Amino acid sequence: MRAALATLLSTALATQSVACSTDAMLVFDGSASMAEVSLETGDVSRLVEAQEAIRIAMPLVEPYRRIGLLTYGPGPENSCEGIRLRFTPVENAAAPVIEAIDTLNPAGLTPLAVAVETAAEAMDYRSRPAIIVLVTDGNETCGGTPCATSRRMVNVAADLTIHVIGFRATRDFFAWDNPEQQEFGGDTVAKCFADRTGGLFLSTETVDELVEALQATLGCLVVGRLEE
Repeated sequence: MRAALATLLSTALATQSVACSTDAMLVFDGSASMAEVSLETGDVSRLVEAQEAIRIAMPLVEPYRRIGLLTYGPGPENSCEGIRLRFTPVENAAAPVIEAIDTLNPAGLTPLAVAVETAAEAMDYRSRPAIIVLVTDGNETCGGTPCATSRRMVNVAADLTIHVIGFRATRDFFAWDNPEQQEFGGDTVAKCFADRTGGLFLSTETVDELVEALQATLGCLVVGRLEE
């Protein structure tokens, strides 16, 4: 899996020009599903491993651009109201990003479409270039429409790129609160954001893969650094 991710990142980065001066917003999943554990990780949740990846990756990427943070999920059970803009893009973002994500207490649902659009609005995306990096474990569960939302946003954006990092991402073809999933197909519907804006969609399973994906989307890397 790791070799496949490295190949995908190398190919994608070789074909795109990353403007390191463009501000970025990290949109991070703090929903209840991030507290789940798996057979592969034992008692360790998705969130614990994602926190580890953030602690490793952020000091590596903070020199390249200003980065902001928006989280979603934490809040009342079965709520879609947990979207929180932590801060807009700042220099030296590693410490505040790590601190905010380390203190997340996962709960609530997953309002992907509203969270991404809120992050874009905070960056004034209609008037200036913006990069959004969405880290999610899968489903839109608040009735939002990532495909339609991203299509509408692109039509009015100055220059918007949305990268999507799926961390053990799941999908549910039959969820009533994920209306586009059946139409979209095999990948999580979050991939629509990347497809519509020319961003990367990176599927990750391990801490190392998540670190590499964060470096590729938030940093300005030499492709060779991703080679095995």
